[in-house]
Amino acid sequence: MTVAPPDGSRDRRIEIPSNLWLIHPAGRALLPLALARGISANAVSVAGLCLGGAAALAYTQWGNWALALVGLVLSMGWLIADGLDGMVARATKTASPLGRMLDGLCDHGVFALIYTSLAITIDTPEGWILAFAAGGAHAVQSNMYEGERARFHRRIKGVALEAPPVPTGNALVRFYDGVASSIDRIAMPFERTLGQASDPVAFGASYGTRAVAPLRLMALLTANVRVWAIFVACFAGNPRIFWWFEIVPLTLVAIVGLVWHRRVERAFVRSTTPPRPKTASRMHLS
Repeated sequence: MTVAPPDGSRDRRIEIPSNLWLIHPAGRALLPLALARGISANAVSVAGLCLGGAAALAYTQWGNWALALVGLVLSMGWLIADGLDGMVARATKTASPLGRMLDGLCDHGVFALIYTSLAITIDTPEGWILAFAAGGAHAVQSNMYEGERARFHRRIKGVALEAPPVPTGNALVRFYDGVASSIDRIAMPFERTLGQASDPVAFGASYGTRAVAPLRLMALLTANVRVWAIFVACFAGNPRIFWWFEIVPLTLVAIVGLVWHRRVERAFVRSTTPPRPKTASRMHLS
């Protein structure tokens, strides 16, 4: 059995196997080295972007299976860096809105580079249209998923929002945080119910048991799944397979997961809302 991260930042019930058995253990193994050398979380994010850029370069030769495999290995290195930057930020207590934005931009940047490299090799109008459509779908899906995952981890600790967060910082940070937290406005009935619970921690734990299923489904939207899907599509000889996978199945996963999670929330709200008293019908006297 794998163990939970020592900082308690992730619930293993909603993590996919590659995170549990490879990515997170590798990041934790590298954490002492990063701390000893004073490497900042932002520096790790940028290093991950460089690894992702090298993977994109390797994928320009996706027709060569060996170079496609190199692209996969470099992409896995980026995934490790992507997890390590958060570990460094939490260990050094340097987490910030700017750091979250940089982490997100580096994540999107890696995939943008890979999508672009594949589109260049195909170099047809249809290929570019698919690449842009997949990139747009990816940006929305991953941003929504990150918001859902953060919401889950906060709630299972019994912490409720008093009001939807107001993004701060520069315009780019505000936009990024605003999109990530957009569901909070819809989910406020549950937040109020959690905040008014006599035992918020127990209530949050009960919610967590029910919410694991939709969050586990939405774990298919993690970067790990896309990294493997890109390699499989290239190994199969057609990167278009990945773009269609991004546009159709993963979009359906995002929609189903969001709706399912909201249904879990509504069930808890209804179960704690006292029934309305029955009123006698008016008697009409003639």
